[in-house]
Amino acid sequence: MENIVTVIFKVESEVYQALSELKRNLINGNYTIYQVGLVKKVNDKIIVIDGVDTGETTLDDTIAGGLLGGLFGVLGGPLEILLGGSVGSLIGSSIDDDDMDKSISLIENVSNNLGEGNVAIIMLVQENSGDAVELNFSKYKVKIIRKDAVIVLDEIEVVKKIEEEMKKEAKKKLRETKKLENKQKIEEKRKAMKADFEAFKQKKLSK
Repeated sequence: MENIVTVIFKVESEVYQALSELKRNLINGNYTIYQVGLVKKVNDKIIVIDGVDTGETTLDDTIAGGLLGGLFGVLGGPLEILLGGSVGSLIGSSIDDDDMDKSISLIENVSNNLGEGNVAIIMLVQENSGDAVELNFSKYKVKIIRKDAVIVLDEIEVVKKIEEEMKKEAKKKLRETKKLENKQKIEEKRKAMKADFEAFKQKKLSK
């Protein structure tokens, strides 16, 4: 099964050791790691600090090839920054799926469990058994979150649609605000011009 596996480390120095070991063992009889990314929470924002993949097959124009990048964009994007952990609930209101609880919780889990300064390895992996990849991290203090990759892909698409709607609404409000501001400025200039005429007439009539 294809999954997104997130491994959150309590000790940052262990992350780099684990990632180095993982890079030497991307493919074996138990699993295939398609993409790997290393993320860190800095000032409440999740940023990508390292990444590898298995080679030429991970082109961005393939479904799998763009998945991890899309996920990183969501995790560090404007919707996540604005709404924090509640973004998962917002996605849930837009998804009609029997496995909704499972599908909406990835962003929430990562946001809620990745504390300030914490680092996590996020992988797109095909596993022959549920814990195939987990064995690589058995000697470390970690929290592992696993979600169906196809459901995560759908979740990402929903977030992008919501973000696009938010952008459209923001632009609409900005246009309305500018229109109001322009109207106010025009009225102020109209009043100023009338005042100039009144002052001119008073000056001439007083002579």
